[in-house]
Amino acid sequence: MKRVGMFVWNHFTNDARVLRECTTLSQNGYDVELICIDDPNDPTISKYEEVNEHFRVYRMQRYPTTLLLLQSLYRFIIGKKWPIIPFLAIWGILVYFMPWLTIGLTILAGLLLKTKVRVIWIRGALILRMIVKGHRGNYDIYHSNDLNTMPQGYISAKWRFKKKPLIYDSHEVQTSRTGYDSAWYKRFENFFIKRMDSMIVENDTRAKYNEELYGFYPHVLHNYPSLEIQQTDEKVDLNKMLGLPIDEKILLYQGGIQAGRGLEKLIEAFPQFKEGTLVFIGDGKIKDKLQHMVQERNLEEKIRFIPKVPVRDLPKYTKNAYLGFQVLNNINFNHWSASSNKLFEYMMNEVPVVACNFPEIKRAVEDGEVGVIVDPHEPSDIARGVNYLIDNPDLREKYSANCKTARKKYNWEREQSNLLDVYRNY
Repeated sequence: MKRVGMFVWNHFTNDARVLRECTTLSQNGYDVELICIDDPNDPTISKYEEVNEHFRVYRMQRYPTTLLLLQSLYRFIIGKKWPIIPFLAIWGILVYFMPWLTIGLTILAGLLLKTKVRVIWIRGALILRMIVKGHRGNYDIYHSNDLNTMPQGYISAKWRFKKKPLIYDSHEVQTSRTGYDSAWYKRFENFFIKRMDSMIVENDTRAKYNEELYGFYPHVLHNYPSLEIQQTDEKVDLNKMLGLPIDEKILLYQGGIQAGRGLEKLIEAFPQFKEGTLVFIGDGKIKDKLQHMVQERNLEEKIRFIPKVPVRDLPKYTKNAYLGFQVLNNINFNHWSASSNKLFEYMMNEVPVVACNFPEIKRAVEDGEVGVIVDPHEPSDIARGVNYLIDNPDLREKYSANCKTARKKYNWEREQSNLLDVYRNY
């Protein structure tokens, strides 16, 4: 049985794609260890988790021990649990006898606690822990999810006498995505592209882009959800949970509350919707901004927010929706080329969609006849799509029924063979 060392730069609590990949490998003759990041603020997750007999999760300590000690000392002093005068007296004595060393260490401690040096220290120490774990694992195959774990995978796989295969699984377009504006990322990826053994991307649009950029066509592994996880008879009654009438139409967005996903446009479009309550399920950086927009418009009763829920529980909420939104904005190639997981999650749960007119998303919606395509940058066009489904309930039911056929095509149970084909090369 071949052993796989996989890296991902998150806490592995809501990463559906990585969960599917690791589970598939563990059920098809591979022993998988996933190396990810611990979250000291979440008591519900542990540093070690055994998902099944052949799939284990190791979460690396997030913060350096020295930093934690410095922070504790800082809080202790600032919190006046230690009288400041004795502390200053001790510091003064040290300055007198060891001036340059004491002043240097004081400045260093201040930098580590308050500036970008602290961020570099935290990330550098975390990367080092992941590398140590990966290298000691001596796995048969290494698998890096996204560019931010390529150094860990490369050093673990290639800095040894007997080099090991390294798979680069790029979930995003690393050279054109939100937060990755510097040309440095392209140079960084180009360096590792030449040193890996296989590359995986999410769809053909991104594969063609990669071919133009680097001269080869990578393997394609679509981000389709699992039928097994999505098919559940259980249902969370969202209408009851939110205190809504039983016949109120729920207009649902589920996923990260992040910039560039058209969520502000949804709120701007809402006054033009003929019926329904707009519900957001998820968390993210712009959630406070969206809630403020809702308050400014006095729409608190008609636009609701629910925190993110575990991947396995999400279908129980999705089932309630009259329609689902996937209205990414074209702010970079990563968004324009996406074939979003949530689109297929809606299909799995027989929820018609109002979706953006980007190539991969449009193709899936139109081929399956499961919803309406709109211009996601225009609130009035989003409203047109919503009202079309509200005004045509029979068509909405037809789209819902078509989802049953579409999900037989767009599911992980069929797609996982492409992952196994990559691994059979090693």
